[in-house]
Amino acid sequence: MLFGSSGIRQRFDQSLLDTALAVGAVLGERFPNCVVGTDTRTTSPLIARTIIAGIMSAGGHARFTGIAPTPSVAYCARTATAGCMITASHNPEEYNGIKLFNPDGSSFTQAQQREVEELLKDPQSADWRHQGTESSFDALTPHKKAIMDAVTIDPGLNVIVDCGNGAGSVLTPGLLTDAGAKPICLSCNPNGHFSRPSEPLKEYLQYVGEMVRKREAACAVVHDGDADRMMAFDNKGRYIDGDHLLLLFAEHLDAKKVVTTSDASMIIDEIAEVHRTPVGDAYVSEELLTWGDFGGEPSGAWIFPRHSYCPDGPFAAALFCEIASGCDVAKRLDAMPAYPILRESIKNEQAREIVKKLGAANPTDGIRVAQEKGWYLIRASGTEPKIRITAEGTTLSCAKELLEQAKNRVRQGKTA
Repeated sequence: MLFGSSGIRQRFDQSLLDTALAVGAVLGERFPNCVVGTDTRTTSPLIARTIIAGIMSAGGHARFTGIAPTPSVAYCARTATAGCMITASHNPEEYNGIKLFNPDGSSFTQAQQREVEELLKDPQSADWRHQGTESSFDALTPHKKAIMDAVTIDPGLNVIVDCGNGAGSVLTPGLLTDAGAKPICLSCNPNGHFSRPSEPLKEYLQYVGEMVRKREAACAVVHDGDADRMMAFDNKGRYIDGDHLLLLFAEHLDAKKVVTTSDASMIIDEIAEVHRTPVGDAYVSEELLTWGDFGGEPSGAWIFPRHSYCPDGPFAAALFCEIASGCDVAKRLDAMPAYPILRESIKNEQAREIVKKLGAANPTDGIRVAQEKGWYLIRASGTEPKIRITAEGTTLSCAKELLEQAKNRVRQGKTA
């Protein structure tokens, strides 16, 4: 399939421009009023113009918002028939891609993606009498207002904000300022080049914790390139892993039904009824359409269905600041349960075939085996020739045992 777990994504080249023109034509034909936005990559304006040309060629109307976070475009899709975001999310700068959204903010479902791929085989254009139009559109103001209406932040709250020079730069600092906080901004200049690897992983963000401690901030919030993700640091300058952020949000929202992914910690099961999906925020979003109060995955994608079905980094940043306004986040985190999680990757050119032999219907979704004292997940990477194994146990010895069980299954798959 052309679509992956988070839209279309590949290295920038002519084939991506050809795809963009065809996708635009499909949007113009089937979703003729479309909000289009971009992240800060140097290639995003060109791809956006190509998408818009395709929409207009099929007689549709494109409402171009320029640089905006992905969740802003998804939120404002409610005023149109679809939303289209030009981004490769947390991938390196040489990548770019296309994400498509329904009016409720949800990503196109797998059925919709298959329909688009079928239509891409023969995209249609309107004749000269029925060419489409384009207009400018502000996606930031309504999105910001919706977030400010939903959260309350203590006046003067000191918060470190690191946007990595991504699309969050044009929204989150201003949002937190208008909500009463005092953001201290790092890399909030949308200049087209990321100041760090875009994925908000702990190993890329050591300087943030130091800044929290130096400035005696209440917390820190960090975005990826298109700001659909948000990760955070507590008031001691400690990076908060995604599993504990999931738990923190669920407790704060009093969520009783939580949707998360197959690789999330079992700590969430201690406070809520849980539905698990394959890894990928689009799967979480699709499940939330019919079940759940809140959803997210440990990578930093947090979905608040009463607000939108798109992972919303700026909303999550503001909500985290609301939490930090009302409690000592470090103490709250220290009181939470924690179980050992072990991860290992095995390079193998036949990764997909091996995982499929083990019984996975979709190799990148993988297989998850739950036992009394933990679980393990075996899945093929969607971007690299690797098999990814995750194991969690109630004790370290249990986690190690489960990891070894998973590795043994992989070895058996190789020889099968």
